[in-house]
Amino acid sequence: MTTKSTREAAMQAIQELARQDEKIVIISPDAVAAARATKFREEFPDRVIEVGIAEQDAVDIAAGLATTGMKPIVVSYAGFLTMRACEMIRTFVAYPGLNVKLIGLNGGMLGGEREGVTHQFYEDVGIMRSMPGVKIICPADAQQAYLAAKAMMEVDGPVYLRLGSGREPEVFPEGTPFEFGKIREVKSYGNDVAIFATGFIMNRAIEALEQLHNEGVNGVLVDVSTIKPLDSAGVADVLRRTNCAVAVEDHNFYGGMSSAICEVACHFHPSKVRRLGLRDVYPRSGKAAELLDAYGLSVQDIVDAAKDAMVKE
Repeated sequence: MTTKSTREAAMQAIQELARQDEKIVIISPDAVAAARATKFREEFPDRVIEVGIAEQDAVDIAAGLATTGMKPIVVSYAGFLTMRACEMIRTFVAYPGLNVKLIGLNGGMLGGEREGVTHQFYEDVGIMRSMPGVKIICPADAQQAYLAAKAMMEVDGPVYLRLGSGREPEVFPEGTPFEFGKIREVKSYGNDVAIFATGFIMNRAIEALEQLHNEGVNGVLVDVSTIKPLDSAGVADVLRRTNCAVAVEDHNFYGGMSSAICEVACHFHPSKVRRLGLRDVYPRSGKAAELLDAYGLSVQDIVDAAKDAMVKE
């Protein structure tokens, strides 16, 4: 399967927007190279503020710039940004509702092959979901990351964009739309079961849908690219049709997309939802595909969870 970099795609989109909007500026805590923002810095050297390894300072500077009408974007590794600068995001960005964009790199286990457990992050979505007013986008591939970055800049207020390691599978054909705040049905064979998936393991969800179909189970696959605000009406509609689902994410079992799906089921249409994610463990380092298989996110795991969700209790 072809892989492309969500980091490069998102930064390309931001660089294109910056040519028309001089208010766009990047704040980097020693992350220009990691974010693939070197071309942006070459074109706009005066619009990159490098603060060194100081994520808290980066967020504070971004907050200050936002109060003047600038459009700051803070780029860093997902965990360094959402954990080291958590209080700064909460108090100086989210609380006043400032127009600061946050880009987190190495979301999930995909970074484990190159940089290890200190640089692969699976708590970030849960942290950001808990902050009032912060919106969260987790695109499925590079093309979607490009569109998501452009959409992010049109949304007022704080937005967290979760990106990967730079080697994400390309899963959707060219021209696939992206709509902020809406789920999208990727493919539907029927309403036996729903698969809700987010982020860079979408290729596995697609393969699981096809395997289920070949085994006589006609399901629907849903891309949850905007985790917050979740398209609750859209999710509830899918659950009304299927009455059962599996939610798949490369994130901690607690607080992520699958938690959000269960909250919708609880409020709007009680349904059996089987959740696949990291079950309160810290994964080891290793090749991304092997890690996903080892920690319960294989294609067969998705298939088995879907079948289990269909069993009436």
